[in-house]
Amino acid sequence: MAAGAALPGLFFCFAACLLLIFVSVSPPTWNSVYFLNAGTGAGSTRFGVFGYTGSRTSVGYYFPAPLNSYNNGRLSSSTIHSLTFTLILHPIAAGLSGLAVLFGLCGASYHRSGTVFMSLVSGLAFLCTLVAWVIDMALWGIVRNVLRDNGISSQYGNANWLTLGALVALFIGFFTGACGVFGSYRKRRYDTSY
Repeated sequence: MAAGAALPGLFFCFAACLLLIFVSVSPPTWNSVYFLNAGTGAGSTRFGVFGYTGSRTSVGYYFPAPLNSYNNGRLSSSTIHSLTFTLILHPIAAGLSGLAVLFGLCGASYHRSGTVFMSLVSGLAFLCTLVAWVIDMALWGIVRNVLRDNGISSQYGNANWLTLGALVALFIGFFTGACGVFGSYRKRRYDTSY
C-alpha cells in the first residue's frame, strides 16, 4: 500500500457516503429512515427525501390533503413546497461523498493526488450536507410545530440525525484527508544486491 496516511480520511468519507445513501432512500421507498413521523399507529405518515408514506416518488412534493388543511394551508404554501425540492441535496451529497471515496482509494493505493482530490471533494460534500441539514431542521421544525399546534402527534425521525452524523464524518474526513496529503507516499525499495 502506497499511503496509509489517506486511510482515515477514506474511512470517514465512506461512512458519510453510507449514511447519506440511507437518508436518500427514505419514504416512500424505505419507511425505516424518515425525517418526520406525523400521527400515531397505523395512521402515521413518514416523510422522506422523495415523498411520504404512500405517495409517488418525486422531487419536491406537497403534503397530504389532511395535513394541508391545518393552519390555513400553511403547509401547502409555495415556500414549504420549494423547501421540499431542496431535499435533493441529500443524494447529491451522497454522490459527492462517493466520489471522495473513489479519490481516496486512488490516494491510498497509488498517488498523493488522489488524497488531494479526496480532500477537496469531501470539503464540497461537507458544504452540501451542511446546507441540507440546516434546511432539514428549518423545514421539519416548521412542519412539526404546525402539526403539534393542531393536536397531531409529530416527532423528528432518524434521517435528521443520520444527516448530522454524515456532516460530522465529512468534517473529520476533510481534515484527516488534508493531513494525509502530507504523509509518506514513497514505496520502500529493498536492496537486493547482496
